[in-house]
Amino acid sequence: MGRWILVALLTVLPATALAQTRPNVVLIYMDDLGYGDPSSYGATKVKTPNIDRLAREGLRFTDAHSPAGTCTPSRYPLMTGEYAFRRKGTGILPGDAALIVDPGRTTLPSVMKKAGYVTGIVGKWHLGLGPQGGPDWNGEIVPGPLDVGFDSAFIMAATGDRVPTVYIENRRVVGLDPRDPITVSYQKKVGDWPTGRENPDLLTMHPSHGHDMTIVNGISRIGWMTGGKTALWKDEDMADLFTSKAVAFIEQQVEQRRGTPFFLYFATHDLHVPRVPHPRFAGSSGMGPRGDALLEGDWSVGVILETLDRLKIASNTMVIFTSDNGPVVDDGYKDEAVAKLGGHTPAGPLRGGKGSNFEGGTRVPFVVRWPREVKPGVSNALVSQVDLLASFTAFTGQKLTDADAPDSFDVMSALLGKAGTGRDHLVQQATVLSLREGTWKYIEPSKGPRVTANTDIETGNDPGGQLYDLGRDLGERQNLAARLPERMKEMAARLAKIREAGRTRP
Repeated sequence: MGRWILVALLTVLPATALAQTRPNVVLIYMDDLGYGDPSSYGATKVKTPNIDRLAREGLRFTDAHSPAGTCTPSRYPLMTGEYAFRRKGTGILPGDAALIVDPGRTTLPSVMKKAGYVTGIVGKWHLGLGPQGGPDWNGEIVPGPLDVGFDSAFIMAATGDRVPTVYIENRRVVGLDPRDPITVSYQKKVGDWPTGRENPDLLTMHPSHGHDMTIVNGISRIGWMTGGKTALWKDEDMADLFTSKAVAFIEQQVEQRRGTPFFLYFATHDLHVPRVPHPRFAGSSGMGPRGDALLEGDWSVGVILETLDRLKIASNTMVIFTSDNGPVVDDGYKDEAVAKLGGHTPAGPLRGGKGSNFEGGTRVPFVVRWPREVKPGVSNALVSQVDLLASFTAFTGQKLTDADAPDSFDVMSALLGKAGTGRDHLVQQATVLSLREGTWKYIEPSKGPRVTANTDIETGNDPGGQLYDLGRDLGERQNLAARLPERMKEMAARLAKIREAGRTRP
């Protein structure tokens, strides 16, 4: 059944009949996975058989992008269809930040929910929780994912290297003893728990830079906390727990809501620091904890695929696999990630990585598998995760208001392999903004450092601005700014207009 026939059916069939035509949707969102990390994207030092299976059975994109080069600024556009640079407070959030997605606005999960999908999130959130001033960890945590379109949530608030190191299910911390309340601060030390700075002898993993505050499970984190001992997570069990929760969500929908489609946002923590894979993965890659975490993340993908097969819903389930930004090797802990790379290139042929203005910052693996509709293959279409909101809105026969999703485009034809082109332009966010137009890329001027002091990633900063033809120079080695000043000027003017306009969607 073609996409347009499906959309037509969505507009005329009753809800009971619609349930038989719409695919389930599983969005697998890995953390810090680089363009060159999976073997299906060129890695030779490590094999990722389950990601490779997705790529083999689905449509593998070569020019797909996260909205930004770091975490929160990518997840915010994914949810809202709005570039993060348009709103203050959308940088990398501390673990006690308030929710930055306004309840009531149109979001990716709210669109799916309105279309009749049961919506769930499992894994990393990192978009803030609670009102201004932050959440009440010891009571009901409102607002949160349930207030922006999700029916259920099992999440971590931010990242594994930030406190609080607890899980939240729906609106409450899991396993919290009220007699041992949680206190969290990112301004000053609270309580008497040891810190990496003061008690390095208690560490099982030492920081390489920063990450020297409260120690939990032998690992010092960013931020201070005390209390909640019965609720603390075990880092090495995180992937197992998140994966089991994702499987349980899928099973529940199939068993209890037969015929009702579901949308699952499965946001893994692998490959983010601290990299503490389960013992069965420790040492399995020969590349240290980062390589082991890659294999653990690949295993999670495999479990999801096996679950869809077992429940006989794989043919009508659309699986979208991607990453929130480019790769980073040393990101704060002495885990031998650099020493044990062994020739592996996490960004593949791209320059830069996490946080970089170069393509390695936002060009990420992206695969769409829907056996019933999508023919396996490779697509060079320019697409972005910011487009998922508008694409699924149109796909489910709905319409956006002028205020909704200001930067999201309907590229569903490209995602389904019905069209070979996607966007005609794209704004990329890192230390500054960049503009893609076809194969051309303009990076606006910046006086910042050319290499990050801690992670040793090329930032792509240049005081004169940069221009590249990615069709001939994917590695961004030949700056054409001086040779093509008129094109530089035109792209700079368009980027300025986009910044000022407040929207790009017509």
